[in-house]
Formats: sequence, structure tokens, C-alpha cells
Amino acid sequence: MAGSDVHAIVVDRLSKSYGDLLAVNDVSFTVNAGEVFAFLGPNGAGKSTTVEIIETIRRPTSGTVTVLGMDVAKHKSEVVRRIGVLPQGFSSFDRITVRETLRYYAGVFGCRPDIDALMDLTELRDKARARFITLSGGLKQRVGIAVALVNNPDVVFLDEPTTGLDPHARRQVWQVLKGLKARGKTIFLTTHSMEEAELLADTVAIISKGRIVAIDSPARLTEEHGEQLRLTLRPADAAVLGLIHRMGFPLAHTVDDGVYVSVHSPDDVRRILSAIREGGLEPLSGLDVRKPNLEEVFLKLTGEPLFHSDHGGVP
Repeated sequence: MAGSDVHAIVVDRLSKSYGDLLAVNDVSFTVNAGEVFAFLGPNGAGKSTTVEIIETIRRPTSGTVTVLGMDVAKHKSEVVRRIGVLPQGFSSFDRITVRETLRYYAGVFGCRPDIDALMDLTELRDKARARFITLSGGLKQRVGIAVALVNNPDVVFLDEPTTGLDPHARRQVWQVLKGLKARGKTIFLTTHSMEEAELLADTVAIISKGRIVAIDSPARLTEEHGEQLRLTLRPADAAVLGLIHRMGFPLAHTVDDGVYVSVHSPDDVRRILSAIREGGLEPLSGLDVRKPNLEEVFLKLTGEPLFHSDHGGVP
């Protein structure tokens, strides 16, 4: 297929129905070879169904999906040999060691990987003799990533690789994923962590109600769809709110214990603070200025929060 050397995945007008329910509705997007592609969507958006079709687990109702130039509906066995999958909540046999775990899965997949190199890649060499049951959550996830790599796949699908991990373990997993990208792997990441998507992804696609509502780099999505800078002043003083309104910021309002106002630039922040000081108003006990982020974009485009479970509702 033309362009297959550039695009690791091509999804073209994909739809999937369950009876009268249209779970995926005319979805199209591409994933470039060697990039980290983050796929975001609220529960019931059709995210899991789309991913499982790409992984050859489900068949589409209409449309086509190609992975590495191969139609997933026509070349399932060939596609499976070229991809790796880390399912959500990965687990393995409690009583076998990390090295034994990788040897076992290599046998299942009929391949002969360099186990030591695989442990080095996922930073597991010093845990080679540790039983799976003794590992921390972060280490278990790294074992799962190593298992997904035993067949040396070109495309790796990672479903919620850091859910439930503490901040330190999460960052260790992120380092492993950066290492995979540096080695030319294409990473298809589904995540509920906006921080993870912003940090790792080259491209983010947001799906809502079965359709792609936005797709671009995290920075461009935030620039295009994000709101203005958010300035919060504490305490929630009525005199301060009135002053800000008179300065031409009509959308300023109180929220919790502070005054919240959307501003266009840091110059607006300086003007407001100068006016408060010159007006001799109550001194501020707190000030917070925040730029728009990917989470705000997600909420704006979908109208829903990104839940921490993908069960229930439409897959």
C-alpha cells in the first residue's frame, strides 16, 4: 500500500455496530511509523472497540484498517506476528522469575529473543531472579512491556501502562517507553493520564461518541482548543471582583475561596495586580496563573471527564 513505509497504521472510514448500536462511526486516522500515538476517550466512546479492531481482536462492520501495510481483516496471522500488546492490568504467573516469565512467553509466541537485552531495555536485569509475586506494581508493568516485546514487534500497543502506579514507578515506565521510541518502535498508547499523553505523545487523537473529534500534537491541540490563561486570586473579595469587572473582564467570577478570571496574556495579569495594589484593596493571600492544558481541551471537546476505568457502557 502506498505510504505504508510512512504510516504504521491506517484507519479508513472504520465503523463497528452491535445490533442497532453504532459504537464506532466512520473513524479515520493514521499513525506514523516511529511515533508515540495517544488515543483518548471517555468511557463508552468507542476507544476500546477501535483498538481491538486494529489489534485483530474484533472485525469491523465496514471500513478498513491496515497495520504495516497489511489489512487486519485479511492478514490477521501476519499482523499478529508484527505487533506486541500490553493489556490493561497485566499479570503473570506468581511463582516464576522474571527471566522464566520472558522465556515462557517467548515459547508461547514461538520466538527466540535475547532475554538479557530485553531485560536491559526494560531495566529489569537486576530483577531477573525475582519471582513475579514479589515485584512492585511498576516492575510488574515493566515485565508486561517486556512480554509485549518478546517477538520484536514493529508496533506496540500499551493499554493504560501506568494506571495505579505511584509517581516514581510511573516515571520509570515513561523512561522505558522513551527508550522504545528511541529504538524506532511505533507506540500506540491508550491512557487516562493527560500528563502521560502530553509528555510522551507526538500525536493525540480524541474520540467521543464513536467519532474522532480532534487529532494533532498535544501543543497544537492546546493552542487551538484551549481557553485563555486562568488567573485565580484569593481571598474571594467582592471589591476585587468589582474592580476586575470595571477593567473590562466581564467573565470574572468567584469560585470556592477565590476570584477566577480568564485573561489573554501575562500583561493582563500585571495590570490587574497593579490596579488592586493602587486601589488599596485587601492584600492577596494567594495567586495562581495557569496555562490551558490537554485535560481542559478534552473536557471542552467531549463534555465528559476521562474516567479511570474503561469498563461499562459501549466498549
